Amino acid sequence: MKVAVFAYSRQGCKTARKVMGYFSGDEVRAYTMERFEEPDFGAIERPSKPFYEPIFAWSDAMVFVGAVGIAVREIAPFIRSKLTDPAVVSMDELGHYVIPLLSGHIGGANDLALSLAEVVEGTPVVTTATDINKKFSVDAWAARKGLAITNLSIAKSVSAEILERPVPVKSDFPVVTELPNGVVAAEEGKIGIYISCSKEKPFEETLLLVPPVLHLGIGCRRGTPVEKFREAVDSVLKEYNIHPKAIKQVTSIDIKSNEEGLLEFCKERNLPAVFYTAEQLWEVPGEFTPSQCVLRFTGVDNVCERSSMIGAEKLLVKKTIRNGVTVAIAAEAWEVSF
Repeated sequence: MKVAVFAYSRQGCKTARKVMGYFSGDEVRAYTMERFEEPDFGAIERPSKPFYEPIFAWSDAMVFVGAVGIAVREIAPFIRSKLTDPAVVSMDELGHYVIPLLSGHIGGANDLALSLAEVVEGTPVVTTATDINKKFSVDAWAARKGLAITNLSIAKSVSAEILERPVPVKSDFPVVTELPNGVVAAEEGKIGIYISCSKEKPFEETLLLVPPVLHLGIGCRRGTPVEKFREAVDSVLKEYNIHPKAIKQVTSIDIKSNEEGLLEFCKERNLPAVFYTAEQLWEVPGEFTPSQCVLRFTGVDNVCERSSMIGAEKLLVKKTIRNGVTVAIAAEAWEVSF
């Protein structure tokens, strides 16, 4: 986690050091006014937009120790989206009150404020409606679980609806805990939450939450260009109605680890590429689509299916060939817990 801490007085620096101690092990940058020359703090010559802008873009969390107005003025020009803005927390220099200002749910500012309040022995001041009414916060829960929120507008509508009446939730995965306050199990309705790797919309307004649990196994000829990977993968995802956000990683055999087209595709989609040896692929249990040609060139009878199944539970899409690229998709075991 990348954290920026700001203090604007000597007392504020004392409180900030307590905050910095909480983030032990994280990457922390601390700043105070230049005239104080405090150890462990970078110097702020004078607060200005050029100073705060790159820090806002770099950080996962920003903690301001000082007046709330300072934090509001400094972050205001850079606020863009709940999905990308860092968590921002403000506290007074004595740590009496700890206030999440930005990205309370998705960015985790509410939880961070609660934790920091314990550290400085202060009072957290959380103002989001679902939290103070003790109702399910769908965006906060999705962020904690690492699920992709596919539509922020519908997420807002769901949060508003939960304050009025229970919202239906449907899951393609086993639900292993009791449902939280504000949701009920249902298959249809006007507005609802759907936890799935599919692009289906069972509700009139569907908030689709997508867990990244699928392994995309790929095989290819030497020198296959990146556009062939795009076409093949997009074609298979469309055919099987799979949401792209459900893909966790790309897998293949180690002799493909220097394939420029494959590596460029992974970079474009922001997906890690995991490569296995032929020996590792042979050890994968199960029945796979064999190919003598693949065996001759790679030393194993199947690359895409076998590689996708390492660390997975079920093969969802068997070997599918598109323009010389072979694609298979396997799913990890995953459960819903609230």
